[in-house]
Amino acid sequence: MIQMLIAASVGMLVSLGATRYLIGWLTTHKIGQPIHEDLPEGHKVKAGTPTMGGIAIVLGLLVGYALTNLFRGVYTRTGLIVVFTIAAAGAVGFVDDWIKVTSERNLGLSKRAKAAGLLLVAGGFTTAMLMLTDVSTALSFTRAGNLGIDLGTGGWAVWALLLIVGSTNAVNLTDGLDGLAAGSATLGFAAFTVIGFWAFRNSDFYGYSHALDLAVVAAAMLGACIGFLWWNAAPAQIIMGDTGSLAIGAAFATLALGNNTHLLLPIVGGLYVLETVSVILQVGSYQLTGRRIFRMAPIHHHFELGGWPETTVIVRFWILAGLSTAVALGCYYADFLTNTRVDGL
Repeated sequence: MIQMLIAASVGMLVSLGATRYLIGWLTTHKIGQPIHEDLPEGHKVKAGTPTMGGIAIVLGLLVGYALTNLFRGVYTRTGLIVVFTIAAAGAVGFVDDWIKVTSERNLGLSKRAKAAGLLLVAGGFTTAMLMLTDVSTALSFTRAGNLGIDLGTGGWAVWALLLIVGSTNAVNLTDGLDGLAAGSATLGFAAFTVIGFWAFRNSDFYGYSHALDLAVVAAAMLGACIGFLWWNAAPAQIIMGDTGSLAIGAAFATLALGNNTHLLLPIVGGLYVLETVSVILQVGSYQLTGRRIFRMAPIHHHFELGGWPETTVIVRFWILAGLSTAVALGCYYADFLTNTRVDGL
């Protein structure tokens, strides 16, 4: 528990200070976010807001994880691979953000280039996990082997690629309102902190030795998101950009893969699933019928155009994220209770 508190505290303080520094530096150098012309009218006032704040989130993770493990004296291969993957995904997002701000238009990397970058990162993760760790290749819900489906090395690799690319894009779609992605991510990382710690305390049941290290990673991300949210809350003084959203998405996917909670991830990130499905439905409906289901997608813009104040949309979506997190933890604990003798614990 002390390790996780250290990771969260250090991650928060580093992110808090680094974000404040970035706001000043980016403002001085007039590096701000260009706003897409198709967004609701109220977003145009945000043009020029400092962006690439995700740098502070990644920095908070790196320092929080490193200092905590210096205290513990223990690093695991899985933990290191997850951390490097998060940073690498953030680097892809940084390139995308940098192109946007230097070209002064809301077009960064092409879709193919961004997809290639994310696939490269995801491929590095899967290769490292399969070659350097004893990762389970079984499809899992709350723990390895509970579904009785072994994907095999090739199947697991493909599944991991899909999970990482899907998760990064889902968080990227959600990052459209001040504090929405950072606040909901805080709740998700709190869930993975609990999951990792619980698996560590019940290692005989869950069967993997790196659970505490992944709990530290999740706690560092939790703290980093809180520190960033201090400045990103509406009205935002800085935007995380793709640097932050891709790093957060990669963190969720790799933590789920490392903790053998693959199919629990869509519940933990229920808000991101909702946002992604709204875009799929909108695009599909328009291509098939020429009609739109929502006023605008992702769905948070639908409610904005329906007259909800931005802060109302944000808080209500945070509530949805919190409910999803609670359901996910309930499923995780219910599986534990069902398959163990509680009176013997």
